[in-house]
Amino acid sequence: MAIEIVPLTEEDIPGTIECIQQAFADDPYFNWVFDSSKFNKKRNIGSLKARCLWGINNALFYVAKETPDQKDEATAPSSRVLGVSCWMPPQAAGVPESWYSWFQSWILSFRQLANNVRFLGRGGLNTRRYWIWKARQEEAQKEIWTDPKGYYFCNIVAVNKEAQGKGIGRKLFEVVSKQADEKGMKCYLESSKSVPNVEIYKKMGFEMVRELDCRDGDDVCKLYCMVREPKQKP
Repeated sequence: MAIEIVPLTEEDIPGTIECIQQAFADDPYFNWVFDSSKFNKKRNIGSLKARCLWGINNALFYVAKETPDQKDEATAPSSRVLGVSCWMPPQAAGVPESWYSWFQSWILSFRQLANNVRFLGRGGLNTRRYWIWKARQEEAQKEIWTDPKGYYFCNIVAVNKEAQGKGIGRKLFEVVSKQADEKGMKCYLESSKSVPNVEIYKKMGFEMVRELDCRDGDDVCKLYCMVREPKQKP
């Protein structure tokens, strides 16, 4: 079997959702912002599907797929998603949001509202904590994002447990980081998990630039902010 990194398609969405849910099941942010006693997996699937549909046209959304060798195509099972990455494209400072982008965001919001109606709520999401996180995230980005050209923002990267250790995560990073290098632009990511994520990201060329606390009373979730400088061409 070979591994290829390709743009997300609607056909890949079920496998993409399964990969994300598996990878984030023990994520500190996920466990902080969701009430486990009220968590609705089907509602979460609906939310992730809406995000994937939005990402196909508005983000740099890639999947790592296991594909059969050409000689085995007739007998091998269909390709499956082993990993995913979703990056937000850079937005230059001072450039207003396009009407297309605004309309796409409106569609995403409408789909999420429809999910709320269908599942009678947000599936256990603690909205107070969600907005605490968003406020700290916005604060961090305002302080860190000083490059007027903008940043490639790695929003999601996940690899199935059985596929880890095969270099799939690196490929999911490099499909975009190479684009950033070609344009001389920086990359940015945030993580709520220190171990082992921070060391893995450092191996991808990222450096820690800020640690923030997202605090709700005595409950705190850490936010680790990292930046990758573009590699200089030889």
